[in-house]
Amino acid sequence: MLIAGVLFLFTITGIVFSFNYIRKSSFHPAVVETVLFFVAPVQDIVSRTTGFAENIWTRYFNLVSAARENETLRRKLAEAENNIHLCRESKLLNERLDSFLDFREEITYETVIADVVGREPSAWYQSIIINKGKADGVRVGLPVMVPQGIVGQVTGVSGGYAKVLLIIDRNNSVDAMIQRTRARGIVQGLSSSVCHFEFALHKSDITTGDIAITSGFDGVFPKGLQIGRVSKIIRRSSGIFQEIEITPFVDFHRIEEVMVILNPPEIELTSTQ
Repeated sequence: MLIAGVLFLFTITGIVFSFNYIRKSSFHPAVVETVLFFVAPVQDIVSRTTGFAENIWTRYFNLVSAARENETLRRKLAEAENNIHLCRESKLLNERLDSFLDFREEITYETVIADVVGREPSAWYQSIIINKGKADGVRVGLPVMVPQGIVGQVTGVSGGYAKVLLIIDRNNSVDAMIQRTRARGIVQGLSSSVCHFEFALHKSDITTGDIAITSGFDGVFPKGLQIGRVSKIIRRSSGIFQEIEITPFVDFHRIEEVMVILNPPEIELTSTQ
């Protein structure tokens, strides 16, 4: 339709200019009026149609350009957010490693830092898998800890990995003492968040808030490492032992790195004749 209108316009215009001499005749006003009657509406329609089409194409290209620009901005925003996330994770990792390095300077033992790469799926055992093994000097029986306190003991090892039984496991126990009064006992795993302090005599001076530390007599953990805080005490009228609950300092659900002590002190046992 648009093409036909344009052709018609050119045809009429050509006719008008071909008969230029009519302008000098007495028919000129009538001819002009006739031509305007037919040509002017067509020109108006063509002009409007052409302008409308140009406007549509302009808007279309603007929309395409805006869509591409928005897509580019979305991609850059996603990259920026990812970079911020990576920077935040790097900052947190550096803070954790700094605490390990600071703690390493406070102890005299040879250690290796490992990442936690897995957890025991069984509901009966509380253990984790770390990415250090025989190739790194790790062996069965070595103690594992973090700056906040002890974690557990290596119970299985391969070339590049090791299994650590956590102190909250019911099959694990640590020879311990109350730091304030030196009262002796055994920290026994109880659940995913607490332990028992077994064999504490009824007469022993132990109060809520006291800190339990390793005694060093079990041949696994060096003496003086933090275990947890006394969170509950039950003293019954009968019996020779108190029932004491210990809340570990370590959050076992959130640990990501651990430290394995490669050369713990050996306990020399002497016998009397």
